[in-house]
Amino acid sequence: MPEVSNIIVWIILGGVSGWIASMIAGKDAKMGILANIIVGVIGAFIGGWVAGLLGLGPATGLNIWSFIVSVAGALILLWIIGIVSKR
Repeated sequence: MPEVSNIIVWIILGGVSGWIASMIAGKDAKMGILANIIVGVIGAFIGGWVAGLLGLGPATGLNIWSFIVSVAGALILLWIIGIVSKR
């Protein structure tokens, strides 16, 4: 079971990652804080999976690499959502 401090860090990192990804993708006006957190946390999992597939090494802990992977994953998620929502 994760510690409460780890969960808080996930929420903060997810929120910032989702917010930055939404600004890069041009979707900032359409997302609120909860959506940014959700996109960022899910994006962290997606980014970690993609980084593993590419052999880039794991993103562990709270560091710049984890942040980059999280933002990249959030961008991938926003891209997928954009494709699906256009149908």
